[in-house]
Amino acid sequence: MKFPLKIFIYFALTLAFCAGARGGDLNRTATADLARELSGEVTFLADSTCFGREYGKGGVTGAAFYIYRQLEAAGYSVDFQTFSSGGHLGRNVVARTPGNFSRYIVIGAYYDGLGVIDGVRYPGADTNASGVSGMLALARHFAAAGFPGGQTGLIFIAFDGHGADLAGSRHFASHFAGKMAMMVNLDTIGSDAEPVVRQRPAYMMALGGERYAEALEWANRTVGLHLSYDYYGNKGFTDLFYQRTGDQKWFLEKGIPCVMFTSGVTMNTNKPSDLPSTLDYVLMVKRLRVIAGWLQSLL
Repeated sequence: MKFPLKIFIYFALTLAFCAGARGGDLNRTATADLARELSGEVTFLADSTCFGREYGKGGVTGAAFYIYRQLEAAGYSVDFQTFSSGGHLGRNVVARTPGNFSRYIVIGAYYDGLGVIDGVRYPGADTNASGVSGMLALARHFAAAGFPGGQTGLIFIAFDGHGADLAGSRHFASHFAGKMAMMVNLDTIGSDAEPVVRQRPAYMMALGGERYAEALEWANRTVGLHLSYDYYGNKGFTDLFYQRTGDQKWFLEKGIPCVMFTSGVTMNTNKPSDLPSTLDYVLMVKRLRVIAGWLQSLL
């Protein structure tokens, strides 16, 4: 099978980028260093060489190989899980903590984007390179801090096919043979700009997180985010993003507890202006520290 020259060049760039050093423990690594790392990762995934990461196209394939190498370098057992939807081959990137576990917490983020529409590229920095970079940071954190013992393992997964009716997450939820204790979805976590005039303090929404509110607030005690468990106080939007349009949908249908972490839609969402320069990487670090501390309390 022959690949276009630009795909070979892209893979070469991917391998070169993978060679760089990556951070580890979210609690011990300096905030500025982690913010730079997240910025570099989002910039890479939103770059023109990814062509907007459209499902079924070459740019999303290069992104998949990049994610695979990052998880592999962190010490995980990594596989591609392939599926077909809409006449295209999709690839979930699935990484497991080493060892045998009776149950797993699944931490996911979709990595495909809108691609190029009418000659205009949609970078997808916040949607959802931010979630992917956050997922990778959490994977490195748990590897650096020591993989979990006990009965609960971690699965980190980058979903393809979000733009094809959530095909990747549907395939994984339908084919995973083990026991899933929970699914955690990182979906658009990089912005500090609400789609309204007023501004809140540094915030994060944890849809479905009300049942874990005590543990989340404990993890947040030294970070100080404003945590909410609905979508801007709107029940209709909360149900839409939690029950219908997020990749946790298929897991909820199976009765698996799910939490979706998000910073919400902004005026840049799904637009060509969704650029890496519009995100707040220091705030992303704070959000990830809360998520990491909360997850640690569940293991």
